[in-house]
Amino acid sequence: MCKSLMLSAAALALVAVPALAQDMAAPPMQDASTAPVSTPANPVDGTATASLRGIRIEGNFGGDRFQSQGTHRDKFGYGATLGFDGQIGDRFVVGPEASYWRANNYSEICTPGTGGGTLCNKSFDEYSVGVRAGFLLAPQLLVFGKGGYVNNEQRKRYTAPLGQSSFYDHYGTDGYQFGGGAEFSLANRFQGPLSGLYLSAQYIRDQYRDHTSRQRVMGGIGIRFR
Repeated sequence: MCKSLMLSAAALALVAVPALAQDMAAPPMQDASTAPVSTPANPVDGTATASLRGIRIEGNFGGDRFQSQGTHRDKFGYGATLGFDGQIGDRFVVGPEASYWRANNYSEICTPGTGGGTLCNKSFDEYSVGVRAGFLLAPQLLVFGKGGYVNNEQRKRYTAPLGQSSFYDHYGTDGYQFGGGAEFSLANRFQGPLSGLYLSAQYIRDQYRDHTSRQRVMGGIGIRFR
């Protein structure tokens, strides 16, 4: 149910925000014979630069640290992000995004339970929706912060000593997410459809309601469709 609501919210945001941004950015109508011809310009030196407005798809990969029961497990992780960027003026970029993430072969932490036995907490797939806002330090370099809602599928299992009761629980826990990073556009290195390529690096922290958490340091490669 949570995943369905998140996907619905993400779809609504990706439709509504571009329309709003288009309305805000649309210039007044002019006669075609008198309208000047211009290109986007670098606010610093006036040279042409690519717009950061549009839908983007990004593949992510990097280090994953799942934390539970006072300890952590480090693994390689990967995922994907779908978002929309609306540009406000020459410097500011803002828009919604939805993402998916998982640690390779998942992450499981096992610790000794009270009175003996073993308590294991395992993290599976993670889904999030949120908002990203950034500032252009240079025509090709964006720095940004982000925050939103996150849901993580988990399993908790207690293997009790002989004569005691064990338990098993498979559930979804939600929480909040925040982080930031940088994005570098490759628009000046490619032509045509590949002019939307970019590279990214970011740090993300997730805090789940069941008192577990996740940190990731990851890179990404994406493409923006304008």
